[in-house]
Amino acid sequence: METFETLVRAEFAPKNTFLNTAAIGLLPARTVAAVDHAVRMRAEGVPLGPLYDEVETVRVSVARILGVPAARVASGASVAVFGGLVAAALPSGAEVLTAEGDFSSLVNPFHTRGDLKVRAVPLERIAESVRPETELVAVSVVQSADGRLADLTAIREATRAHGARVFLDASQSVGWLPVAPDAYDFLAAVGFKWLLGPHGVSFLVVPEDLGGLPPLFAGWVTGEAPWDSCYGPIAELAHSARRYDVSPALFSYAGLRASLGLIEELGVDAVHAHDTALADRFRAGLRTLGHEPVPAPGSAVVSVPGLGVRQPRLSEAGIEVSARAGNLRAAFHLYNTPADVDRLLAALSD
Repeated sequence: METFETLVRAEFAPKNTFLNTAAIGLLPARTVAAVDHAVRMRAEGVPLGPLYDEVETVRVSVARILGVPAARVASGASVAVFGGLVAAALPSGAEVLTAEGDFSSLVNPFHTRGDLKVRAVPLERIAESVRPETELVAVSVVQSADGRLADLTAIREATRAHGARVFLDASQSVGWLPVAPDAYDFLAAVGFKWLLGPHGVSFLVVPEDLGGLPPLFAGWVTGEAPWDSCYGPIAELAHSARRYDVSPALFSYAGLRASLGLIEELGVDAVHAHDTALADRFRAGLRTLGHEPVPAPGSAVVSVPGLGVRQPRLSEAGIEVSARAGNLRAAFHLYNTPADVDRLLAALSD
């Protein structure tokens, strides 16, 4: 019987101590093979129909991981594009509440509309800052800069009390941190971080009634019968979230399908336990060295103020982390081990 450890060991053999999943995830061996197969199909001129089927396989897998019906999941390429759809659905003058310093791809679509009232408050004050005129709360589940977790329960309670909706960016959480399906109205994420896929894939979860989003980017893939929607106006848009699909990067979807298979085999709960245990080990070690990380209990991302300048030297030593907002950011995922944590701590002790 394969265990968590044996499954992971069969898929990954990094040459460096890679603690940078918050920037980009490693590709499993099965994903590399899937992308290679897809590229060879294109090179050999064989029918690519099976690659289009991968888009639906990814949609269903993402839906299982998130615990929502596949009909609520749209496929795309970036969070910013889907954020633009959500922004376009808001009435002129609507108030959007965001967290200070949240990721640009999430908040920028609301600023660029020009006729929305975008208000930013500290992450910890999101819930208490929702008011009757708030139309939407847009926030990352996990902050990219420092790993802090949003209080989704409090935010949901506040938005329900005031009739507002919630748009979550789960790019830094999906794959390791379970999020309850009733915690949001809209959720978007990329597939190249904690889901371990190639670049070029994102997804959007919408309400069952589609949330009133306008199909601004409707191309042939958004038709109820896509292959009959290639010419002229689309006679009938898909009745599901597929009406918001973007024409797929086929190689990337083939790869993500394989990566999602690994995530599902391991189980998000098991990945969560593994990742957070390593992050807690790192936090404890930092304190013995006299460093206090940014408070982010329960996060797989650990940010250490003032140590961002160490990133280049760590990289030279074969330890990959990020420098964000002056902090050193380490992100712990399924392919990391206690030995990786200890190596980083030893390097920081020098």
